[in-house]
Amino acid sequence: MPTASTLKRDIKWLVFDQYGTVVDMQGGLVDAVTPFLIDKGWAGKPNSFVTWWRRTHFENSMIDALMEQGHTPYRTIGHRAVAMVMDRAGITYDQDDVCWLVSQIETLKPFPDVIEALETLRAGGYKLAILSNGDRDMLDAAKPHIGFAMDETISVQEAGYFKPHWQTYATAEEIIGEARQRTLFVANHEFDCVGAKTFGMRSAFIDRRKRPFGGWPAQPDLIVADFKELAATLCN
Repeated sequence: MPTASTLKRDIKWLVFDQYGTVVDMQGGLVDAVTPFLIDKGWAGKPNSFVTWWRRTHFENSMIDALMEQGHTPYRTIGHRAVAMVMDRAGITYDQDDVCWLVSQIETLKPFPDVIEALETLRAGGYKLAILSNGDRDMLDAAKPHIGFAMDETISVQEAGYFKPHWQTYATAEEIIGEARQRTLFVANHEFDCVGAKTFGMRSAFIDRRKRPFGGWPAQPDLIVADFKELAATLCN
């Protein structure tokens, strides 16, 4: 694992995953679905509902990428996933319910430590970007809710595959115009760090959930608890 001084010397761009890394996807969606589920008379746990939803969405997006039959929009995958979960939970719903639930992803707020850390990183001379599985229009709609203007916001639609397909990181490299070795990819997700590191980027794992990274050969260059620690490591 490289030292902090090595990373500070080499890194020019930080590229962030959005959902679950910059914005609090689990907490935000739990807040959104709780009154919806109460209104529907469902007695289960909202946190479980959101976990099922996110897992189903992830599985379906990976299937979509592996089939190589053309990229399916994130929103479409989301509609299918949340409908499947409501079927599983025995919830009566219509298409308006499905669309409303998925639209809540666009309104998610950043974790409390994110904005100050991003400001510190920018002041430290780094360029900042998003690389997200979200659709272009969803990422555009989310910008006011995040409240920080990145230097680039990149959707995997540009590549035609969901992360962690290597084409997504290659597309980001092309768009930002910086060599992959000088790019630090930052994510709260093991799969995303592995994908970026395997492609040749540096990677930083945001370990908010206090979980082991796993025995992948492509280990992250940096493991930090949150964005505050990330900024302190790269800027102090």
